[in-house]
Amino acid sequence: MDIHLHPSERVDDLITNQRKIIQSHEVFSFSMDAVLLGHFASLPIQKGRIMDLCTGNGVIPLLLSTRSKAVIDALEIQERLYDMAVRNVKLNHLQEQIHIHLGDLKEAPKQFGHGAYDVVTCNPPYMLPQTGEVNQNEHFAIARHEIYCTLEDVIRVSAYLTKSGGKVAMVHRPSRFVDLIDLMRKHRIEPKRIRFVHSKAGAEANMVLIEGIRDGKPDVKLLPPLIVYDEKGSYTPELLKIYFGTEERV
Repeated sequence: MDIHLHPSERVDDLITNQRKIIQSHEVFSFSMDAVLLGHFASLPIQKGRIMDLCTGNGVIPLLLSTRSKAVIDALEIQERLYDMAVRNVKLNHLQEQIHIHLGDLKEAPKQFGHGAYDVVTCNPPYMLPQTGEVNQNEHFAIARHEIYCTLEDVIRVSAYLTKSGGKVAMVHRPSRFVDLIDLMRKHRIEPKRIRFVHSKAGAEANMVLIEGIRDGKPDVKLLPPLIVYDEKGSYTPELLKIYFGTEERV
């Protein structure tokens, strides 16, 4: 399929080599957190509905489509990234499975309805508006800071969209871990699986993966830590398997 590329854009292999992805240095490119969330989230295999919020260029839906045949909706507020996501779906011939929508996350309940999804995923902006240096590039600033939505907006909307017994999976910074737990419970998402990600053994966690069940009962599993690099600075076997499907770099 002939896909138009803008001057700043390129086509990359998407980790597993099962997908291609259009990226640009002018907007926020996907990173390890998206890949880890795409691997971590519990998914229906054959059928069902999945929603990815703050989808960016559509990286998480592309990753999820390698693990599930469920219909995947994805929502993005920035027109530039929405356009990239639409073209990424076409590039991978996934128009029948993945549907990209342009819109404000806070309006998603009106657009998509209550309890419509089996799974909701989100890799949200990590930083509060008043913290850190806000990037002058609007696309980077929106991706990193809570400009268009807060963490509570994300969790409230995720809870509304998810059916009772459905799952919500997110990746965030450990510094917001208590907020994640408090807000999930406030909006009737019971945390069930938690995994901290560490750059190397003995280092502080720099990411947290969390999954909860809508209207679930209290019973949380703290999974073993995920270590990114070994003592030689190479990816650990588990990271290699997540990225490439094998414990050897390909």
